[in-house]
Amino acid sequence: MDFVLSTLDDLVLDKAYAAVLPAHNQSALNGTLPASAWPRDHIPRQLLSLSVFTLVGIHVLYFLFATASYYFIFDHQMMRHPRFLKNQVKLEIQSALRAFPGITLLTLPWFLGEVRGYSRLYENVDEYGWAYLVFSLVFFLVFTDYAIYWVHRILHHPLLYKTFHKPHHLWRVPTPFASHAFHPVDGYLQSVPYHAFVFLFPMHRIAYLALFVAVNFWSIFIHDSDMVTGHPLEHYINGPAHHTLHHLYFTCNYGQYFTWADKYGGSYKHPDPKDDPLREVVNAKKVN
Repeated sequence: MDFVLSTLDDLVLDKAYAAVLPAHNQSALNGTLPASAWPRDHIPRQLLSLSVFTLVGIHVLYFLFATASYYFIFDHQMMRHPRFLKNQVKLEIQSALRAFPGITLLTLPWFLGEVRGYSRLYENVDEYGWAYLVFSLVFFLVFTDYAIYWVHRILHHPLLYKTFHKPHHLWRVPTPFASHAFHPVDGYLQSVPYHAFVFLFPMHRIAYLALFVAVNFWSIFIHDSDMVTGHPLEHYINGPAHHTLHHLYFTCNYGQYFTWADKYGGSYKHPDPKDDPLREVVNAKKVN
């Protein structure tokens, strides 16, 4: 987020803040350019900028990727499934939109820590080398996958499930729009491993930004109720088929990208064509 904010400052925010909140002391001016009473390192300015960018960014990402997945990947026959709710797509979107402000508010301390230099994000590849850069990409996925596995599994504990995670499981046959339809606390807790990683381990700032976008895309992708099976990757990758089973049965496939944590944790359920929710749709169609 530090890279994003510095780029936005260069492009638009310096001028915007100078226009709205101009500096009264001429000595504060930076050369011939107008300056703001709120300089770049002013915490209220950083919080405001981060809030606006995060809210705009998550809405754009959500509607762009979820809409694309909904129209080009999601099988619309699923909407005739007996467990598909009336007006479900609208309800999923409304749930996500209600969650975004709360998730943003809870996430701000992490983003503020990044822009104020408390994380271990770095800019120069030579600082740790190309080998570490490649390793950090893999390690990020392994670390966050295992951490999210446990966060997700704990959220299914009876003490937490009804309040925080059950709203996400209203969607027994989800569409891509269900990907971010969480209780705000649920959505935030499952994002904590992403933020914590760069405070624990060095990571290139551009690589982190790219992965942060990619994992949001992955969350959308695995909510398309797809049950394509029979390919070798299904033994290792926790894809849409695995997550479809999670929404159907609740007690399996808690992982985010890989299957290994579920296998070791005894919560793995392998995708089987007989579990495909589309079968109920097809069978009901034949009966009618």
